[in-house]
Amino acid sequence: MKFRIERDTFADAVAWTARSLPNRPSVPVLAGLLIETSGEGLTLSGFDYETSTRATLPAEVSNDGRALVSGRLLAEIVKSLPAKPVDVSLEGTKVSVVCGSARFSLQTLPVEEYPTLPEMPTASGTVKAEEFATAVQQASAAAGRDEMLPLLTGVRLELEGSTISLMATDRFRASLRELSWFPEQSDASAQALVPARVLHETARSLTSGGDVTIAVSSGDAGDGLIGFEGIVGNGSRRTTTRLLEGDFPRVRQLFQAQAETVAYVQTQAFVDSVKRVALVAERNTPVRLTFSDGSLLLEAGSGDEAQASESVEATIEGADISIGFNPTYLLEGLSVMSEPVVHLSFTQHTKPAAISGVSEIGADPDGAFRYLIMPVRLQS
Repeated sequence: MKFRIERDTFADAVAWTARSLPNRPSVPVLAGLLIETSGEGLTLSGFDYETSTRATLPAEVSNDGRALVSGRLLAEIVKSLPAKPVDVSLEGTKVSVVCGSARFSLQTLPVEEYPTLPEMPTASGTVKAEEFATAVQQASAAAGRDEMLPLLTGVRLELEGSTISLMATDRFRASLRELSWFPEQSDASAQALVPARVLHETARSLTSGGDVTIAVSSGDAGDGLIGFEGIVGNGSRRTTTRLLEGDFPRVRQLFQAQAETVAYVQTQAFVDSVKRVALVAERNTPVRLTFSDGSLLLEAGSGDEAQASESVEATIEGADISIGFNPTYLLEGLSVMSEPVVHLSFTQHTKPAAISGVSEIGADPDGAFRYLIMPVRLQS
């Protein structure tokens, strides 16, 4: 195995592939990054039995071959190299990395013990890369972080005809994002519960390409798999991951409540005010939002502790309402709103509130992205 490649191209691909490698691998070879050369160029692969990554990129290949080295160490080395072509070769049981006057020699891992990466399922359709990345970022804002509840750490994808719906919930908030895509079959129908972290990193890494291919395989024996592939630079990147199992909560029906109060607030002003007022909110204490008389009053802190309040202009339709939210959950929802105005709809102060972005005050939400947040009981 011997090849030459530009430093920046190599460093970017190695870093992306190594990002998925486990910190504490169950067997040593899973910490390795597989390097393969052929007449088609260079391929870098990583696999932890759950998620696989595979980057294919052009390189000047002198000899075909394969080698397995520590992925994280290789990533650190290549990142530190000068901006010159990199020569990589397999010499006995070691891989040589030469760039300018810098030389490194890495011990190889037993490549014959490395597991075979899963095949990409049959393509289900394609979606615009940037739109998909934005949708995933928005939907995953409500995904759980508690690994003790793995079902809630996923984003549910529902592929129905020409529409993809992405949903997530951690029981305290929920998200729903819909977007158009281009299915291989007009009557396409599939569901997949994908780990949110893997989905988010994958979608973000493919934004420079035009389209992302999505491929879903739901097996009956627990071998459900989803794959994503896109063009990056002069090469391609592919990720596959096993699907999470279980009955996901019925998120969609949570957004069907009829609003009794609707409010419009400028997005950036709202975000800035929540951030300031939340500085005095103790752990697990809410920020109080009071909508009345054409303004939104934000308050936090009580008693002998630090207190803060701030008013923001708001357009209100319906009855006045005072409601409390966890400031972190509120900000995580607001931070993925791309529109200049936030539309908030309420039923009661004890019921979840729905938040959407709109283009202007008075506009109806188009339903593309909705964020539901549970209130926190306020001290009277």
